[in-house]
Amino acid sequence: MKKIVLTGGGTAGHVTPNIALLPSLKEAGYEVFYIGSYTGIEKTLIEDLGIPYYGISSGKLRRYRSLKNLSDPFRVLHGLFQAKRLMKKIKPDIVFSKGGFVSVPVVLAAGSRHIPVIIHESDMTPGLANKIAIKGAKKVCCNFPETMKYRRLYQCGQIYLAKPAHRRRNPGQ
Repeated sequence: MKKIVLTGGGTAGHVTPNIALLPSLKEAGYEVFYIGSYTGIEKTLIEDLGIPYYGISSGKLRRYRSLKNLSDPFRVLHGLFQAKRLMKKIKPDIVFSKGGFVSVPVVLAAGSRHIPVIIHESDMTPGLANKIAIKGAKKVCCNFPETMKYRRLYQCGQIYLAKPAHRRRNPGQ
């Protein structure tokens, strides 16, 4: 069975598109795993679906003054080592990242083990986490053609597509 690791978190906007992919991934024969933060919204949303969930240390990369800017780089580094161990344990065939600060260590860990990464950027301008992670991506999926003008996207394949949407359970809804 093929294995996929989904990652993304911090807000529901990073998680719900991953949830929308679950039926298609299962139909395609993937065993799905999720790597997120210890306490983020993604933990509750994913665990409620019965998907194996692994929490890692993460730190927000702030662009403003904060005392947490002193400790968070160490949290990200710790998360990178945790993600590397998880990549070795899970042995995924591919990683799909929806962004958010928790995704950076996961994408970097996958890259260090030569595991292909697909990133999905929903916004017109890539967020900081995706800007950092793009270098390690095999493909970047975008919602807007304007996003493809971002210079780092030229380093990897680009796919223009819409945001993953939940299937309607009842066609009449």
